[in-house]
Amino acid sequence: MSNQKKRNFQIEAFKHRVVMDPKYADKTWNILEHAIHEIYNHNASGLSFEELYRNAYNMVLHKFGERLYSGLVTTMTAHLKDIANSVETAQGESFLEEINRKWNDHNRALQMIRDILMYMDRTYIPSTHKTPVHELGLNLWRENVIYSSQIRTRLLTILLDFVQRERTGEVIDRGLTRNIIKMLLDLGPSVYAQEFEGPFLRVSAEFYSVESQKFIECCDCGEYLKKAEKRLNEEIDRVNHYLDSRTEKKITNVVEKEMIEDHMLRLINMENSGLVNMLCDDKYEDLGRMYNLFRRVTDGLSKIREVMTSHIRESGKVLVTDPERLKDPVEFVNRLLDEKDKYDKIINLAFNNDKSFQNALNSSFEYFINLNQRSPEYISLFVDDKLRKGLKGVSEDDVEITLDKVMMLFRYLQEKDVFEKYYKQHLAKRLLSGKTVSDDAERSLLVKLKTECGYQFTSKLEGMFMDMKTSEDTMQGFYSSHPELGDGPTLTVQVLTTGSWPTQPSAPCNLPAEVSTLCEKFRSYYLGTHTGRRLSWQTNMGSADIKANFGKGQKHELNVSTYQMCVLMVFNDADRLSYKEIEQATQIPASDLKRCLQSLALVKGRNVLRKEPMSKDVAEDDSFFVNDKFSSKLYKVKIGTIVAQKESEPEKLETRQRVEEDRKPQIEAAIVRIMKSRKCLDHNNLVAEVTKQLQTRFLANPTEVKKRIESLIEREFLERDESDRKFYRYLA
Repeated sequence: MSNQKKRNFQIEAFKHRVVMDPKYADKTWNILEHAIHEIYNHNASGLSFEELYRNAYNMVLHKFGERLYSGLVTTMTAHLKDIANSVETAQGESFLEEINRKWNDHNRALQMIRDILMYMDRTYIPSTHKTPVHELGLNLWRENVIYSSQIRTRLLTILLDFVQRERTGEVIDRGLTRNIIKMLLDLGPSVYAQEFEGPFLRVSAEFYSVESQKFIECCDCGEYLKKAEKRLNEEIDRVNHYLDSRTEKKITNVVEKEMIEDHMLRLINMENSGLVNMLCDDKYEDLGRMYNLFRRVTDGLSKIREVMTSHIRESGKVLVTDPERLKDPVEFVNRLLDEKDKYDKIINLAFNNDKSFQNALNSSFEYFINLNQRSPEYISLFVDDKLRKGLKGVSEDDVEITLDKVMMLFRYLQEKDVFEKYYKQHLAKRLLSGKTVSDDAERSLLVKLKTECGYQFTSKLEGMFMDMKTSEDTMQGFYSSHPELGDGPTLTVQVLTTGSWPTQPSAPCNLPAEVSTLCEKFRSYYLGTHTGRRLSWQTNMGSADIKANFGKGQKHELNVSTYQMCVLMVFNDADRLSYKEIEQATQIPASDLKRCLQSLALVKGRNVLRKEPMSKDVAEDDSFFVNDKFSSKLYKVKIGTIVAQKESEPEKLETRQRVEEDRKPQIEAAIVRIMKSRKCLDHNNLVAEVTKQLQTRFLANPTEVKKRIESLIEREFLERDESDRKFYRYLA
């Protein structure tokens, strides 16, 4: 086999040329043309699609593709012109029905024709860059039917009329409308946009422009917003049912612009029903609707926020500067809390808990609370009232809620150190008088303050609690070492660390002999157990329980201050005493003595003394005697001291001066800290950094910062730059 000679095979052409029938193309096309006519005339059931496909295949194969393609265009165009004439003659609503029916027929016919001409679609058309059969059918429908002069305008007019009728409450055939719109979309996005969407948006803008003007003239703000919301929802619903989904954004923009954006300020400021009225009347539903509509337009929410902020600031300013509302500090703070609760609820329920609105609310509260210099004092008085009696019998959760509200107001204060000053005074009185409702509540607030402001803020307050605990242990030790004191008067001493407590220097008064003896024994005991310490009695801060006998055998136990005790004990040795005699015997400072005598002689139901002449004030020529007719249903009678709940103006000035003095070392410490790390810094940046560092405690005054810088330069902590006087250098 291997030795056999290899043979080369060769295929040769026919000896005689094959001659094709010159009328082949015409005959074949006639068959196909007849089939197309039959398809359009709904007689396709008798056709052999396999044979038709082979004919079309052969025409392309034998290079008659152009004849096939041009014949298709001519035949289809003729049929579509007939369809256009049929549609043009349709009247009324049957016009759309006729288009829809003919469009469905054309689509079915097109599908069959494409199947027959599949080979041409796959080979001839791509190679000659002609339009595919299906796309050709759509283009011819568009040119011959939709763009027909008798159909084009009429179609648009009827579609827009359908929309208009639906807007005025009529029911239209949504299914038919959806089919026509889908036809326009199938013909290409540009056809839909040009033949329907563009005019639809223009007509809609005109419609809503007129309607919004009509509504705004006759409706209040709430009603107008309801109508606008209803229209917006209707348009979204319309898109969902029979328009292109991409139209939703465009039509909602039209409604938003014409009904909301163009009337924003008028709606917000509408008399008797605008935003301010809604806020005042807690109209959560209307406010929520306004928020949801205005958020859809540019600057909508910022306009609401501006007006809300302005309103809160104005109403807050009235709240904190109205003299009538400042008479009761507890009521003042309650009003602030009510105002905060009101707007928190509005932001939560109506404004979707929007952080920008919450920030605006916070900045507004911070603005007006700090307009009143007494806000720190009043908030502390509110805490004092709650921790003395206001939280009695209240659950732990409610206590925490109240304390959290207090902390929220505290955060708004720029002068937190002023609050600390007053809080320390009030806490001292509560602890020393044993009048606090709950130690847990006191400590809980302390923890909150510590978390908010740091250890330095609360270290002295914690020291006060420590002193109270230590004093209990000290008193147990004292009585253990003096068992003989069990029968006579008892003494309870609280030893206060000078730096931790808000003690004022008090002039010593003459204590009764029985008490004075006990005090000396305690002094000896305490100084004997603690070396290097010094005790000074704060008689202005103490209290006493004394037993008293009045006429007709009336016996009572009186709870009084130390000063009141000193005054009453003097009457054990005299029936009647003048003011001067009492003053000489007790050595109580004049202002305290007058308040003492007022509370003992002039308070109805507590007047254990009488005075002559009877008047509302105590004068230096008055005389006093025991009220033998005093009686009370209670065995234990508490006689309070007449004292202003709020500070008087001189006291306020004194507190302010003490606060200013306390600030000086803090400002200096901040300056040194900053300069130590930066080494050199210009004046403006130094003041800015000092202000930023101290803002958790108080708002530093730039003038005071400048004075502290000068002081530090004098003491050679800093020096000025020789070339630039506003530039400072740190001296190690």
